Amino acid sequence: MKYNNINKDLFIRNRSKLSAQLASGTMALFHSNHETPRNGDAFFSFRQQSDLFYLTGIDQEDTILVLFPDCPNPQFREVVFVKETNEQIAVWDGAKLNPEQVLETSGIQSVFWFHEFWNTMHAIFLMAEGIGLNLNENDRFLSRVSYSNLDFCNEVKHRYPLHRYSRLASTMARLRMSKEDIEIELLKEAISITKKGLMRALKFVKPGVWEYEIEAEIIHEFIRNRSKGFAFDPIIATGKNATTLHYIDNNKQCQDGDLLLMDFGAEYANYNGDLTRCIPVNGKFSQRQKDVYNSVLAIHRFAKSILKPGLILPNYHGEVAKFANEELVKLGLFTSQEIKDNPRSYLKYFMHGTSHHLGLDVHDVMHRFEPIPDRSVLTIEPGIYIPQEGIGIRIENDLLIAHSGNIDFMEDFPIEVEEIETLMHS
Repeated sequence: MKYNNINKDLFIRNRSKLSAQLASGTMALFHSNHETPRNGDAFFSFRQQSDLFYLTGIDQEDTILVLFPDCPNPQFREVVFVKETNEQIAVWDGAKLNPEQVLETSGIQSVFWFHEFWNTMHAIFLMAEGIGLNLNENDRFLSRVSYSNLDFCNEVKHRYPLHRYSRLASTMARLRMSKEDIEIELLKEAISITKKGLMRALKFVKPGVWEYEIEAEIIHEFIRNRSKGFAFDPIIATGKNATTLHYIDNNKQCQDGDLLLMDFGAEYANYNGDLTRCIPVNGKFSQRQKDVYNSVLAIHRFAKSILKPGLILPNYHGEVAKFANEELVKLGLFTSQEIKDNPRSYLKYFMHGTSHHLGLDVHDVMHRFEPIPDRSVLTIEPGIYIPQEGIGIRIENDLLIAHSGNIDFMEDFPIEVEEIETLMHS
């Protein structure tokens, strides 16, 4: 891994918090992601299952974590199974973690090999009254393809059909929403690397460059600063492309007079930054572009002024939408009467949510209809998209939301029209 070692105290504390939430007699199980086939004999770059990483810091395939606080055998109250390394693996792919390295990484002392799991755990399963299993319950996730945790859950339930089963995803979401100090530092590092990519892009963009060239400039800056790469497929969208919310082709030439929307973030130690800025390709906003940009900035600042712990995301977005309607009237996109007749008019030009949680996943786990907990990290990213004018503008920062006061991790990123124009001409 490119990132620096993470203090194992984070993972020890995270496991302790989860163990305290488990019902009496319950064993909790977590399985790593599979290596995902690409084509031929190749696999996609491995990305660890976020909950398993949150609890162990182990960043390799073929890993199972067992937490059983009430186990009569103390050795199995906290145990991890990892892939056994050998000389062939070491030569071809690099050696996997040995038990001493697992302890150093995770703080877990009981370590067994992955292939020993079923035989080793059979008697322990029989000691448990309940089994907690973990699935991907992100409410934005829907897939026709099976995945490691689903396969593992089916196998466990097939072998032990009479246990009392429970879902862990809801508990994990509550734990992950509120960030520990070490997590905040990792997020800040991802965001710092993201800024370096932005600053490089600002000095590179000019009429005639291609979207993919800008993407290349950004990824160069990421990799040289110990990032694994992009946290998600970057959106580098010039002109009307910016009005397609998830445009990722990045294959058009930037034209004089167009705007360029860049939505990207660096991944560091599996934690993610998420930034959006919109800049003029020629370094100078037209008056109309400036007016729309400043309206989006006004919405951004309004959202920032009201976001705090205790709010419920849909209610918060509703307040932002009311403010957005006022800005859309100022821009001449609606009349006041049209807004009065249809308060949801904003959806024509601002059709996505204002904020999402951020952490080990870019769209991080959450409880959408529960109050935002203290020490959550959220984005603020309003936008206005006017296809008939070829204008799409979104402005996104990442914030720590806390009772002690919010912290904008991107407070010093260029955001004003004048700042952007000055940097592009420097």
